[in-house]
Amino acid sequence: MSGKLYLARNKSVAARLLGDEMMLMSGKDSTLFSLNPVASIIWNAADGATPLDEIVASRICPEFDIEAEEALRDAETFARELAGHGILQVSDEPIARPASTQQEPK
Repeated sequence: MSGKLYLARNKSVAARLLGDEMMLMSGKDSTLFSLNPVASIIWNAADGATPLDEIVASRICPEFDIEAEEALRDAETFARELAGHGILQVSDEPIARPASTQQEPK
């Protein structure tokens, strides 16, 4: 991996937790995605400010039995795949969010 990656959720994506599965629907083409627990952690942490390597180190590695290097490689592949569908924005620098979307309801 060449440098830090930052992820931000696309605001036109509908996301709902159904049981223990996170379901996403693209506003672009109505494609439905079902995320496993690791992918859900990445999705929920994609705030545009936290680098992917930090998400992996602080949230994924402690919870799952996986080496940091392998987890980061898999997380980057996943993030780029979702970015290809317009679900996530991926950047090599922090992604600024408009003031009205910085604090999302919990």
